[in-house]
Amino acid sequence: MKRHNCPTNIGWIGTGVMGTSMCSHLLANGHKVVLFTRTKAKAQGLIERGARWADSPRAVAEQAEVLVTMVGFPQDVRDVYCGPDGILAGTRSGMILVDMTTTDPSLSQEIAAAAQARGAMSLDAPVSGGDVGARQATLSIMVGGDQAALDRVMPLFMLMGNKIRHQGGPGAGQHTKLSNQIVIASTMIGVCESLLYGYQAGLDLPRMLESVRGGAAACWTLDHLAPRMLARDFDPGFFVEHFVKDMGIALEESRRMGLDLPGLALSHRLYQSVQAQGHGRCGTQALLLALENLSNTTLHAPLPEPDKSPLSFDTSA
Repeated sequence: MKRHNCPTNIGWIGTGVMGTSMCSHLLANGHKVVLFTRTKAKAQGLIERGARWADSPRAVAEQAEVLVTMVGFPQDVRDVYCGPDGILAGTRSGMILVDMTTTDPSLSQEIAAAAQARGAMSLDAPVSGGDVGARQATLSIMVGGDQAALDRVMPLFMLMGNKIRHQGGPGAGQHTKLSNQIVIASTMIGVCESLLYGYQAGLDLPRMLESVRGGAAACWTLDHLAPRMLARDFDPGFFVEHFVKDMGIALEESRRMGLDLPGLALSHRLYQSVQAQGHGRCGTQALLLALENLSNTTLHAPLPEPDKSPLSFDTSA
């Protein structure tokens, strides 16, 4: 069992698709974990592996040296940190608070200031890599906040990811993650449209993917999500509704900075249509469903037979 010279009493809040795997790596490497999540049943597997349950975010904070949050939306972050029984109410001097949720950069800055006022430190450390990266501990972790805090928790981060980069002060990790989401947003459109085009052209799609994944179009989305689309597997590695949230934050930040990002705006609208069709809890690869709907086709539907009837000309004009 691998041990690290770092704090071992870890608080954890949030046991969703990614958070459960991330927390499990800490348990597997000998760390003591006390946790809380809104639905206790979702934490049962971690409890069976040795995590201890706490009845509130404050109770977690009161027992932890380092406290990690991995929740869903900015309001969830605000509630879990700033509520009457929240993390900040139980924060002590010397603690490190680590929010790995993708949220508003300004909220990360607010939490950092509140932690500092209590003699604690705070990091915003959103991640990229989806459910696969969380399970395999290969996440990219984008960190904003104090370097000294990062140095203390780096051994923990190394149990969850293989690319950890300090991006700057409070909020810088969030800005980096939003930059990441902007790339993914337009890339996903391209991957879906490529599959639809190849399908309509009568190509063998797995064979087509072998070629394009080996050239200049190579990317994570082609490697990991295009095969899921072909298998009609829309289970979440990352929820559509969370991606809509991330893009909304990026668009708001863009407007604040005086930027016009039409590609991001288009992707945001398309994903909102996916959500409106009832697929908000599907994975981001469900964008294919909205684009199929626009073209009135489905990848697994038989292609129409070519029209072999004799040519006719309208000579009435």
